[in-house]
Amino acid sequence: MTRKNLGRATLAALPFVLAFLVDLVLFLTIEDRLPTRLAGHFDVSGDVNGYVDRTTYVLVTAPVLPVLGAVWVLMVVRGRIYGRAHRLLIGGGWAVAAFFQYVLGATLIVNLDAPDGGPAATFPLWHLAVAFGAAVLAGGIGLLLARLVPAPQDPDAGRDPADRRRIPLADGEVAGWARTTGSWWLPLGALVLVAVGVGAGYGATWFIGAPVLLLGLLALTFSRVHVTVDRRGLTVSGLLPRPWFQVPLERIEAADSRRVDAVAEFGGWGYRIRPGRTGFIVRSGEAIVARQRGGREFAVTVEDSATGAALLNTLVDRNRAGR
Repeated sequence: MTRKNLGRATLAALPFVLAFLVDLVLFLTIEDRLPTRLAGHFDVSGDVNGYVDRTTYVLVTAPVLPVLGAVWVLMVVRGRIYGRAHRLLIGGGWAVAAFFQYVLGATLIVNLDAPDGGPAATFPLWHLAVAFGAAVLAGGIGLLLARLVPAPQDPDAGRDPADRRRIPLADGEVAGWARTTGSWWLPLGALVLVAVGVGAGYGATWFIGAPVLLLGLLALTFSRVHVTVDRRGLTVSGLLPRPWFQVPLERIEAADSRRVDAVAEFGGWGYRIRPGRTGFIVRSGEAIVARQRGGREFAVTVEDSATGAALLNTLVDRNRAGR
C-alpha cells in the first residue's frame, strides 16, 4: 500500500475505530448497571417491543462498526472513486460512524439502572434527531480532514471518447443489443425480505413491515435484470415493464467495458448510489460503464459488456452527428 493510500485508509477507518472504542468503553463502564435483559427494539413511539440478553446484544452489535469500517476502507482504497466524490465518500463514512455510535450508545443509556422485570425502558425519538445532527457534524469534519490527503484522479478523465471501441454501422443501418443477467441468490434474498416484511407487519407494526415488504417486492422485480442498448440509450429493467432506468444517448459521453468489484466500488449489490456513480450491480465482474457529461458514471454488470459498450459508443456518435 502506498503512502497516499495509507493516509486515505486511515481517514476512512478512523471514525469507525473511534466510534467502536467509545461504545466499548461506555458498555464496560456501565455494564454493572445494566439489566440482565436489555430493551433492544423500540416501536415508532419509542416504547420497547423487544428484549435481548446482554451477551447477545454484544455479539450482535459489536461487529456493526468494524464491518462497516472495513467496507468503507475497501471502497476508499480500491473503489475507483475519484476527486470530489472521493472526499464525499470519506465524509460519508464519518457521518455513518457517528450516527451508529450515537444510536448504539443511546440504547445503552436508556437501559441504565432499569430493573429486571420492572418498568420498561423507552427510547425518545429526539435521540434520532440528535443522531442525525451528530452525523452532519461528523460528516463535515470528515470532509475537512479529507483535504489533508490528495484525492485520486480519474485516469479516464482526459481520455478522448474517440479512443473507445465502436461497432461499424452503415448509413441507415439499425442495431440493438440486449442481455439478461442476475445471480441465483438474488430471488432468495428478495423472498426473505418479503417474508420479514409480512412478519413484521403482522407481528409488530405495518409502519415497519410495509417498507420492508415494498423493498422485498422491488428487489424481487429486479432479481433478473434486462439490459438493452439501442437508439434510446442504455436501459435497465426488471421482470415487469415498470419501473425501469434509462440513460439517454444525449447524456452519455462515452462507454467502457471493465471489471467491477461489487463491494469495493459500490459497497454491495442491487441498485447502488455512491458519490460520482450509480448502477445495477448483481455480482462482481464485467460491466458496461457509461460515463455521463459531467463525469458521473452509470454501471450495470452484464455478460458480453464489451459488445454492448461498443455499440453504445457508435450510437452516441450517431446521436451527436444528428443521424
